[in-house]
Amino acid sequence: MDLLSIKDPSFLKKMNNQQLEELSGDIRKFLIEKLSKTGGHIGPNLGVVELTIALHKAFDSPQDKIIWDVGHQSYVHKILTGRANQFDTLRQYKGLCGFPKMSESEHDVWETGHSSTSLSAAMGMAIARDVKGESSYVIPVIGDGALTGGMALEALNHIGDSQKNITVILNDNEMSIAPNVGALHNVLGKLRTAGKYKWAKDELEYLLKKIPAVGGKLAATAERVKDSLKYLLVSGVFFEEMGFTYLGPIDGHNFDDLFENFQYAKKTEGPVLLHVITKKGKGYSPAEDDKIGTWHGTGPYKIETGDLIKSVNKAPSWSSLVSETVRYLARTDKRIVAITPAMPVGSKLENFAKEFPERMFDVGIAEQHAATMAAGLATQGMKPFLAIYSTFLQRAYDQVLHDICRQNLNVFIGVDRAGLVGADGETHQGVFDIAFLRHLPNMVVMMPKDENEGQHMVYTAVQYDKGPIALRFPRGDGYGVPMDGTLTEIPIGSWEILRKGTDACILTFGTTIPMALEAANSLEKQGISVQVVNARFIKPLDESMLHDIFATGVPILTIEEAVLKGGFGSGILEFAHEHGYHNATIERIGVPDQFIEHGSVKEIYAEIGMTSEAIKAKLTKILPEQKKRA
Repeated sequence: MDLLSIKDPSFLKKMNNQQLEELSGDIRKFLIEKLSKTGGHIGPNLGVVELTIALHKAFDSPQDKIIWDVGHQSYVHKILTGRANQFDTLRQYKGLCGFPKMSESEHDVWETGHSSTSLSAAMGMAIARDVKGESSYVIPVIGDGALTGGMALEALNHIGDSQKNITVILNDNEMSIAPNVGALHNVLGKLRTAGKYKWAKDELEYLLKKIPAVGGKLAATAERVKDSLKYLLVSGVFFEEMGFTYLGPIDGHNFDDLFENFQYAKKTEGPVLLHVITKKGKGYSPAEDDKIGTWHGTGPYKIETGDLIKSVNKAPSWSSLVSETVRYLARTDKRIVAITPAMPVGSKLENFAKEFPERMFDVGIAEQHAATMAAGLATQGMKPFLAIYSTFLQRAYDQVLHDICRQNLNVFIGVDRAGLVGADGETHQGVFDIAFLRHLPNMVVMMPKDENEGQHMVYTAVQYDKGPIALRFPRGDGYGVPMDGTLTEIPIGSWEILRKGTDACILTFGTTIPMALEAANSLEKQGISVQVVNARFIKPLDESMLHDIFATGVPILTIEEAVLKGGFGSGILEFAHEHGYHNATIERIGVPDQFIEHGSVKEIYAEIGMTSEAIKAKLTKILPEQKKRA
């Protein structure tokens, strides 16, 4: 079938199962080919081809609300709703978003990028439907990994109690990004092998009522017998006890099985949960055989071999640099434990887990639990390393504030993917952590200029014993700088001058240092001398150096790959105000007050004015008139 000709899902209504099977093959071939060039979330999408087709055939989107949890698995949905012709631009600047996007299509009824939100959104939509007196189905699709998120369990509790008509699709592929962990995962494992509980229960009830005379007595105890059967067939009956009608397990790649259960769900009053078993990466052997999460999301790859196409770079990734330094220190420091909320692969903790399995804890998609668990460990004299992406740390804000900072506990937070991340777009840009960490009492926040300084900062964080400390580091690889053989502590709150200058001063850190140096070197050729400071501690500030800088009276420019509102530059303005430097000239460059969409980091830099040319223009503007004329 010509997928580029699809305008909306209505064509599916006329197709038989054989035609749907052929369509499934066409979609898989299309995804494998397109994503080999653009990269993207191939594993999750190959696993939901039949499920997505069946949903759009059985229900009427957008009147019926199909809500994708996380959104990693929405590519098939995008194809069926008329966006196949945009896949060459997937996750590229101004191109097709890798997640559901309301501005793209009326069929995208919920935007996401973080897990475990679909059930709460579905409850809101179901309430709105009922209040308005409308008639439609609300169908959240949530993975077994996302179901470990506390928010999802809160929503399950509310939905089951309210008895709203909501059809929950549990897409069970035994994986989130990495293999799932936890007790709930084990419950689902038992359900997968328990057999068709719903059909057995109904068949038994029918037989009991058909028996004459004796059957009357038996019928009176039918409910008790059915309840006993639940415990016989389904260990724990978790969902039934939560108030759901449980259907499953269902073969998520079998159209007959899917349609039969969808029809049953439509006729059932109250919330229904369909437990659908799928194979992540189905149809492409490298993705199918993946056991650790490599093929959850990739860059470009060779279709024939599955080899990933990577740029030649001898420098370690930032994630690897940090985790490997932690592993090195853990060999002699028995206090160190590592915690990750379902990101052992992304945070490069596999080697730590192999060497110290008793000190490595993957808690699943449960950022809040991870943060408070780290706090609990710290109360007992341990040194927990909480490896967490900046965008996911947002989800544990209260726990960092209330449980870690308020109690001033020695937790080391590795803030991975800090700054712009590019293709994953607005839900994943790590640009808010400075603003929400900087204002927390007791918190130290730092970011290295290169990987050598990065390893020393890891050592500094492990040695620090006065409270919580956060190390920000970007996505991608380091610069390949020479590495010191001996680790040393960096004095907390100390900055360093990278380039001396007398006419202006740039205060910056991390990924924006190269563009600052480039601008300063260029301005030197114009007779303008600019000092560049590595403000590696975002909190606390190097107040001694700041007093020296303000005393010179030179204009100051702050640069940060983070939001300006409440960010590092705001801290400099606050310092100037608090210490009476009311006549100081201070300008700021950073991420403006908006959500930043997907695209390469270089393209985003240009869009928001974070380039060496923009820095030069800003500095030239704030220089004294006599210096401009010179």
